[in-house]
Amino acid sequence: MSDLCPPTAPFFGFMGAAVALIFANLGAAYGTAKSGVGVSSMGVMKPDLVMKSIIPVVMAGVLGIYGLIIAVIIGNGVKGPEGGKPQYSSFTGFAHLAAGLACGLSGMAAGIAIGIVGDAGVRASAQQAKLYVGMVLILIFAEALGLYGLIVGLILTSKEAPCS
Repeated sequence: MSDLCPPTAPFFGFMGAAVALIFANLGAAYGTAKSGVGVSSMGVMKPDLVMKSIIPVVMAGVLGIYGLIIAVIIGNGVKGPEGGKPQYSSFTGFAHLAAGLACGLSGMAAGIAIGIVGDAGVRASAQQAKLYVGMVLILIFAEALGLYGLIVGLILTSKEAPCS
């Protein structure tokens, strides 16, 4: 057994997969719930605009998919011991943990932003139609935060050090 490949290294990889999924889904759930409340409230005033105002809910849901992608990639990258010899290095475990944190926390931040903007935006655009395009642009920039985390997570999952 090498100091670079302790038997505890897979723990960090599995934690990376878990935090990617957990935090991204927390953001997706918050964004969906918060903007869904706004859509429901707006639907009472103008029911014909409900389908047009569902965009924040969809954008929040996509954040959970980002976390799922990273979690699956990390989960498939964690290697168990073969013949009593570790196959997964600390470096790889830490890289996978960093990937999960980058994606998960970015997804959570994006979900919070989408929820707040979605709630206020759909209510405001129901009263003033000219605000709709501005709301969509703000939502796109909020979604980009989650996408940045996904991109960094994908890059970090490709970092690997052998156990030889």
